[in-house]
Amino acid sequence: MTTPSQRAPSSEFRLLAVPLVLFLLVFLGFPALVNLVYSVSEVSFETLRSPEITGFANFTAVWTDSSFWQASWFSFRFGLLTALLECALGLFLAIFLSPLIEKRSWLMAILMLPLMVAPALIGLMYRFVLHEFVGPVPYYLWTWFGASFSFLGPASAFWTLVVVETLQWTPFAFLLFHMAYQAIPKEIIEASAMDGAHYRHRLWYVELPLMAPTIVVALLIRFIDGFRVFDNVYVLTGSGAGGSTASLSIYIYEAFFKQGAIGKAVAASVILFAVSFAVLYGLNALAARRKGAR
Repeated sequence: MTTPSQRAPSSEFRLLAVPLVLFLLVFLGFPALVNLVYSVSEVSFETLRSPEITGFANFTAVWTDSSFWQASWFSFRFGLLTALLECALGLFLAIFLSPLIEKRSWLMAILMLPLMVAPALIGLMYRFVLHEFVGPVPYYLWTWFGASFSFLGPASAFWTLVVVETLQWTPFAFLLFHMAYQAIPKEIIEASAMDGAHYRHRLWYVELPLMAPTIVVALLIRFIDGFRVFDNVYVLTGSGAGGSTASLSIYIYEAFFKQGAIGKAVAASVILFAVSFAVLYGLNALAARRKGAR
């Protein structure tokens, strides 16, 4: 049973929530309202101020477009695979390098350097390095082994993009896991060691369960970021041969700017927003239910 001291007064709560509500209304409310209007309208760059309401034709066009489902499948695979790889590598590095980082903390700055480079510049750099005709990597592979590999070809572009994304964002996961690993109380580690727990058992039954909330959050953040990827994929391969590397963000971009189908592009973004909101709401409800069950 909660006491009055544990309950925040409703007036104070409303007062503190005012800046957040105003920010959301200005930053998200008006653009979301405009998007909803455009998504059910026939609109072009010439008629942006006077869209013609046409119903759900734009949603039907998106829903029946095979390119939309191809882009959705690419985004889902890319987001899930990169999130798993980044978190696995970041967790391994956080645990393996922990003694070294404790003694030489300046190494953390070096490990964070990939995060300081814009993803578009990372994509441009790897485009030059891996280019089939002028890239140094294919050149030396041909010089040393007499054979080269098309890193940006239709058969291998997806895996090249996964590797590039993983290399850039693994430091982010490493930073989260390093802080979570360092936050584990030393008394628990010492008590498990005194009880004779082997390092593997201590890691599996003590340390990883204590880091589980951070692992879940990191997986969710990296999946969302990978699912909406645009810049480095667009710079490296664009939409690829036959749209093989077109993410949902690239699909919306091309529909908007290249095809001029503003209503269709906005309808796709509304669908993406609705699905993202439903997933996040479901995860939040699941977490709240698990918390209440304890």
